[in-house]
Amino acid sequence: MPKFFSRGSDDNPELPAMSFLEHLEELRRRILYSFVSVIVAFLACWWYSSYFVDLMQRPIVAALHAHGLPEKLVVLSPTDAFNTYIHVGLVAGVFLASPFVLYQLWLYISPALYSSERKLVLPFMFSTVGLFVAGGAFAYYIVFPASMNFLIDTGSQFTQMITVEKYSELFMAIIIGLGIIFEMPILVFFLALFGIVNAGWMWRNLRYSILIIFAIAGIVTPTTDIMNMCLFAAPMVVLYVVSIAVAYLVHPKQRKKRAEKAAGK
Repeated sequence: MPKFFSRGSDDNPELPAMSFLEHLEELRRRILYSFVSVIVAFLACWWYSSYFVDLMQRPIVAALHAHGLPEKLVVLSPTDAFNTYIHVGLVAGVFLASPFVLYQLWLYISPALYSSERKLVLPFMFSTVGLFVAGGAFAYYIVFPASMNFLIDTGSQFTQMITVEKYSELFMAIIIGLGIIFEMPILVFFLALFGIVNAGWMWRNLRYSILIIFAIAGIVTPTTDIMNMCLFAAPMVVLYVVSIAVAYLVHPKQRKKRAEKAAGK
């Protein structure tokens, strides 16, 4: 049976090997558990969907108030309001279930770690959940209010009729999008863990990476002004630099050295 991401070798007998089918079965199990946890969290958040919808509207309401405009969003279809409650409840459910989902991720990769590294489950959980929540909070408290003020001010010569459907779609895209973007060090963690990237390569390509980061920021930002693009790009650049340190620490060569030191070799 061929090995997929072979986790064991003569040099590293403490890492058990897993076959391709075993990897698929384990991945299927973790995805299933994660999906169920999101559904359960969504159902729990559904009871408080009115509160979450109120939170969602606060940035746009504040922007409308600042420009002396009516402070209510528009519904064009009888189903728009219901769909909005579902969407917002789902976003809240994703954040609520994120610790469990990320723990399933840890359980999937933990067999590829040395025994000394498996004790780092709590730092892994705090960092992954913290980064995801930090990305959502950064979007909600900094990026979204600035974007809404800019967009409302830009369209001040027109009659503002902002539908709750379009606004909620934009809100979810930015909140979830930045939450995922803030997981950049975790992505690099996995890439470096299997030797796909290393700190030296990331450092040598820093200038090109910054260029790509600003290009991505220009695509995902809801506005066209430089200020909002920089709001997106600045944390991504910081996270990239942090990711270089992560890549150095988890590269197979460094991990093997630490494992040998821990074993007293």
